[in-house]
Amino acid sequence: MKRIIGISGSLRRGSFNTALLRAAAPLMPDDAELVIESIAEVPLYNFDVESSDGIPDPVARLQDALEECDGLLLSTPEYNNSMPGVLKNTIDWLSRPPDDIPRVFGELPVALMGASAGAYGTILSQVAWLPVLRTLGTEFWSGGRLQVARAKDVFDDNGELIDEAIRGRLEKFLAGFVDFLS
Repeated sequence: MKRIIGISGSLRRGSFNTALLRAAAPLMPDDAELVIESIAEVPLYNFDVESSDGIPDPVARLQDALEECDGLLLSTPEYNNSMPGVLKNTIDWLSRPPDDIPRVFGELPVALMGASAGAYGTILSQVAWLPVLRTLGTEFWSGGRLQVARAKDVFDDNGELIDEAIRGRLEKFLAGFVDFLS
């Protein structure tokens, strides 16, 4: 069974990106599972904290999860035409200390998807992630793209995916990523 870690780049209770991950979990191919991890407890990165206290427990737990998984699925919002700060902050922590980058990220298959209320989905955020993922030595899966635009029309008030066309695109996207892991 392939194990994929899913991380939403939003802390908002009604996050479309968290809802997209929740919708993805039951759509995974039979030979894979999606484990959704939270970044809510990851503190702001501060080298002084790292030097005096070491790696915070929520970060160390995520590092271990990434080391043990078969792939990483980032569901990224788009803020001001770029990546969300809370998710970048998490990735910055996960890359500490630098000697651990190969253990945590080295050749880790990564896929990007995202949902936004705007008309363009999260294309600029996803593009902004590419140099970061390359720097960390990940294996970015470029075989599929999933940007959900006008997300308020795709999810109901409870965060349930109600758009069947998006559900089909999501299922195809997940199958492609899982095939990439083989």
